[in-house]
Amino acid sequence: MDFNDKQIKIMETAEELFAEKGFSGTSVRDIADAADINVAMISYYFGSKEKMLESIFTFRSETTMLKLESMFKNTALTPMEKVNQMIDYYIDKFMNQQCFHKIMMREQVANHRHAISGLIQEYKKRNQALVKQLIAEGQKSGDFVKNVDIPLLMTTLVGTVSHLVTTQHFYKELNNLQSLTDEQFEKLIRKKLSAHIKFLFKAILTHEA
Repeated sequence: MDFNDKQIKIMETAEELFAEKGFSGTSVRDIADAADINVAMISYYFGSKEKMLESIFTFRSETTMLKLESMFKNTALTPMEKVNQMIDYYIDKFMNQQCFHKIMMREQVANHRHAISGLIQEYKKRNQALVKQLIAEGQKSGDFVKNVDIPLLMTTLVGTVSHLVTTQHFYKELNNLQSLTDEQFEKLIRKKLSAHIKFLFKAILTHEA
């Protein structure tokens, strides 16, 4: 689905409000005021607040899928290099889209909007199908071992990144990093996450650390 710049701006504004105030706590008027548009524009572009939320999930999932497809088709990279690029992409995605991932976490826990639950399920299945193709490529070339549990592998990636991003203030305190600026701290945890998860994935995929 193609979205124009105006729609994307409205969705990004709604993301911030949904993350801060919750879906039920955010009105269409709140979104319109924050996006500096007429309320009628939301109805025109999305139909309803619920449909807007669905559009947000569609937009984010399609963007991720296209990025992974492009990354995995790069014949200049080895399978492990593609895996490493995927890891860094997911870290960047979680760091840069914290509002969206906060909403996604809430929706998965609540699981009461069936349309959104279906989108999330489909989103995960499609992305894991792409990762499965990549792992199969590495197995065929002899780079990766057989019998890789791909859902568990992706849980290791997404769960680790999500948890650290969501609880980064605790990590900062536990490691006495309060003197760092937000920019310095973000740079540090991106580097640490990248090195940690790449180490784990190499061990899992090759049985080498």
